[in-house]
Amino acid sequence: MHQPDLRIAVILGGNLNGRTGTVVSGWFLDRAASHQDVVLDVLDVAELDLRDGHGTALDAFSPRIDAADGFVVVTPEYNHGYPGPLKSAIDSARKEWFAKPVAFVSYGGMSGGLRAVEQLRAVFAELHATSVRTSVSLHNAQRMFGAEGGPVAELRGAEDAVEEMLDQLVWWALSLREARARRPFPG
Repeated sequence: MHQPDLRIAVILGGNLNGRTGTVVSGWFLDRAASHQDVVLDVLDVAELDLRDGHGTALDAFSPRIDAADGFVVVTPEYNHGYPGPLKSAIDSARKEWFAKPVAFVSYGGMSGGLRAVEQLRAVFAELHATSVRTSVSLHNAQRMFGAEGGPVAELRGAEDAVEEMLDQLVWWALSLREARARRPFPG
């Protein structure tokens, strides 16, 4: 029996300043779009009205999180952490995250956003989400892409990491979707 495609919410955690976030997000989405049996729902944190907690885009965020079978968070690292608007968006939902997997694509300077990912793993653990071990980290991302947005050098290692991460995310998403259907998560 064929199961319906997995719905994966891709949460773009950067901001509208500069071009790196847009380029990295586009690069990842191009690769993720070809993954079989997956439907992507792109949620851009920069488009959410987080000022009063009652923006129409923010009101639509929780139902889209609830509808997702898994998540990929694409995040920069700012000052050894992840952006505040991303935290506000994550905190706007609660049970919608429970018993679902989350994977990470990070970018930044020398650390490639790994410190942001380590902090996010703790946040998602508190939300009863399972983080996928394999992540994608783009070190010195500003230098990796040219003015037109394409990579300036071959990113074979990063592309391989995308495939491995998505394969693991799909495995977890399918397994946890089946588990939630058999027995609701106690929380």
